Amino acid sequence: MAWNREQMAARAAKELRDGYYVNLGIGIPTLVANMIPAGIEVTLQSENGMLGMGPFPYEGEEDADLINAGKQTITDLPKTSYFSSADSFGMIRGGHINLSILGGMQVSQSGDLANWMVPGKMIKGMGGAMDLVAGVPRVVVVMDHCEKGGDPKFKKACSLPLTGKGVVDLLITELGVFEIDRKGAGARLIQLADGVSLDDIRARTEAEFSVAL
Repeated sequence: MAWNREQMAARAAKELRDGYYVNLGIGIPTLVANMIPAGIEVTLQSENGMLGMGPFPYEGEEDADLINAGKQTITDLPKTSYFSSADSFGMIRGGHINLSILGGMQVSQSGDLANWMVPGKMIKGMGGAMDLVAGVPRVVVVMDHCEKGGDPKFKKACSLPLTGKGVVDLLITELGVFEIDRKGAGARLIQLADGVSLDDIRARTEAEFSVAL
């Protein structure tokens, strides 16, 4: 057993704090918008120029003109405001976003993140991830623990081009949760997913980590 995508997003949602301004990356992190804990009010920000995003719309209620940075249809709220992408990145670069929850292709044991390109594959652009990891004080990454072929994605050192070096504070996969010390103390396993053993994680992880369960 292991967590599914919704359970991974729900675990990431536990990192939200009341009053936070939060940016959600493409993929599993977008699911966090529908899993904000009761009693917690956060304001979701999108790089394409939106502050105060609502949850995903129900089927049949989508507005094709209302999208997030990943081009997914979303909803707005009474408090929603709209502005240019330049202003949006000004918020990010100026340190006004408290938390970013991103997807990842690889994470290293020292907190390096690779999530923007695979050499040899065409991409549309680097997106906002480099700005987010540089301008946001806390970064949570949610990703699959291994590639489809079985190779670990939590590694001693990333082999893909880096988005940022020493930028990840927390890594959530379907197998568990790791705290990462940006200052060099390394990674620490702090939670196992349902039905997952420590041996399961060790067998599927290249990175070195300590255990604090």
